[in-house]
Amino acid sequence: MSFFRKPIRPDDTADEELVASYRVNADISVLGKLYERHMALVFGLCLKYLKDEELARDAVMAIFEELVAKVKQHEVKQFRSWLYVLSRNHCLMQLRNDKKLPTVGMDEFMEFNPVLHPEDNSTDKEAALQALERCMDKLMPAQKQSVRLFYLDEMCYKDIAAQTGFTLNEVKSYIQNGKRNLRLCLEKNGG
Repeated sequence: MSFFRKPIRPDDTADEELVASYRVNADISVLGKLYERHMALVFGLCLKYLKDEELARDAVMAIFEELVAKVKQHEVKQFRSWLYVLSRNHCLMQLRNDKKLPTVGMDEFMEFNPVLHPEDNSTDKEAALQALERCMDKLMPAQKQSVRLFYLDEMCYKDIAAQTGFTLNEVKSYIQNGKRNLRLCLEKNGG
């Protein structure tokens, strides 16, 4: 008896139905209603990462602008989870671009002890970089490739997987194990 059901209002429509409707009709008001449901989540996440209310508000607006194109480009199965990841990535990229998130070289990122990276002596720095290169050469090829793409080329896991043909879990594993193996190699060889 479907004619006895109450009419579906936009507020009653499931997120995925609104996504599908937007993909077909490109009606920005549908996307706006969908985004409005999750705006508090996005704002809270942005505030957590950016630590500034004004920057968080700006990010909420910028993320909506990203949605206009990205919802059409991607197959979105669970909108809330997808939006969370999109928002987090947006904030991380903003921090990186604003230089609030340090983009450091592999040797600095990997938190080796200060003996391995002296700050004032360029000869010692050069020796530390050469040691890092020697240890990189000792990694298995998949680890070496993944570590280089992640730390030096600053690629995300997804892009590394697409470029290399590795699965996302393999990429994460290669980076984690490669980082550990580099640290052990540098500690063993005294930098």
